[in-house]
Amino acid sequence: MFVLVNLKAYPCDPIEVAEAAATVSDESGVDVGVAPQAADLSAVAETGVETWAQHVSPVEHGSHTGSTLAEAVADAGATGTMINHSENRLKLADIDGSLDAAARPGLETVVCANNPEQIAAAAALGPDAVAVEPPELIGGDVSVATADPEIVEDAVDAAAAVDESVDVYCGAGISTGEDVVAADELGADGVLLASGVAKADDPQAALEDLVEPL
Repeated sequence: MFVLVNLKAYPCDPIEVAEAAATVSDESGVDVGVAPQAADLSAVAETGVETWAQHVSPVEHGSHTGSTLAEAVADAGATGTMINHSENRLKLADIDGSLDAAARPGLETVVCANNPEQIAAAAALGPDAVAVEPPELIGGDVSVATADPEIVEDAVDAAAAVDESVDVYCGAGISTGEDVVAADELGADGVLLASGVAKADDPQAALEDLVEPL
């Protein structure tokens, strides 16, 4: 079970969260990654935690002011990237372009989608993983694994029908160890979460509670 903590643009200390994630990952054996703001990638990577970018743009080297270049992300120490998060949606052609961009420096990829139909379309583009995240549950206190377990099961089936090698993650509202266990039991290979750790007074304690049932 992979746990990816998205720090979004929350006013948290990315190094504190990264150090906590690295400690919890080492002590528990659970794979925990952190996706900070692009400006914090290098500092987060230096903690030794698995570091992911929140986005890479569908561009190559050139005149692309304001874009996030995949090679720059990799040079900063990231090993993977999210693509098409509900808060940064892309057209299908641009998702494909971002996947091509991520492949150049060898970044792992997870493409986010709202429902099983979109999961199938995303899986067909060949990412390493897809993540089902109903937008109405993002940032809330109710996880998709408990609020709508069928959507997780259907997403797992949809991805498998297209490409069984594509992992399926569960996002939106994940904040407790029970949520992680529920996602696992529904067939998910990992979880995406944000506020449950990024907004916690004690990120390490929050992460320990998340992985303890595993």
